[in-house]
Amino acid sequence: MDLFKLDGRVAVVTGGNGGIGLEMARGLAAAGATPVLVGRNRDKGKNAVAALKADGFDALFFEADVTSESECRKLVASIVEKCGGVDILINNAGIAIRKTPEDYSEADWKDVIDTNLSSAFYLSQAVFDSMKARGGGKIINIASILAVFGAPFSVAYSASKGGLVQFTRALATAWASSNIQVNAILPGWIDTDLTVSARSEVAGLAQHVIDRTPAKRWGRPEELAGPVVFLASSASDFVTGASLTVDGGFSVQA
Repeated sequence: MDLFKLDGRVAVVTGGNGGIGLEMARGLAAAGATPVLVGRNRDKGKNAVAALKADGFDALFFEADVTSESECRKLVASIVEKCGGVDILINNAGIAIRKTPEDYSEADWKDVIDTNLSSAFYLSQAVFDSMKARGGGKIINIASILAVFGAPFSVAYSASKGGLVQFTRALATAWASSNIQVNAILPGWIDTDLTVSARSEVAGLAQHVIDRTPAKRWGRPEELAGPVVFLASSASDFVTGASLTVDGGFSVQA
């Protein structure tokens, strides 16, 4: 369907060099977009681009620290110079530090909030002019079901993801008049490097997820590709400020 085609679109994906970020980039590329992967690890980024190119897709990688407002502006300026503009922004960069609240340091808290939440604000600000000049755009913030669930080992992560959902709603109202739709995706428990460490650090987590999830399994990174293509495409032009949960039914299980 033409509604889902992304031909000629430039899609920036932070944290796009692995996990769900890479699979979302692959989905966007399959729909016709040019994914621009952003991350701190240059070698991992080059490997991700090589993997996409091996599948027949064009892709680029930019190394950047998205916790820095000035670096985000420089990054976007470089992408605009190289690609002509930005049509789609996927704010996917994220980290988790699993500790009980009383053991969190100021640096721990700041690292999580800056990476997961502040970066989304900095990059959204930085792409606004380009999107507006191109007649509109799509911003998709990757939150988490921990935006609505409490977890004793993820206080900062939950706070950052809850903030990201509210940021999504507020930004959607602010930029609707510029034809920029802003939405969030709330992944559930997806089998990635990030959750592999969670399973080793949190006793009983792996089985708890399976027991609670009606689908009776963990999600796969590629299962985020369809939702992100929908929210990046013309099929979602009248969808803004929404949060789409992708969790195999975890959040609706009584």
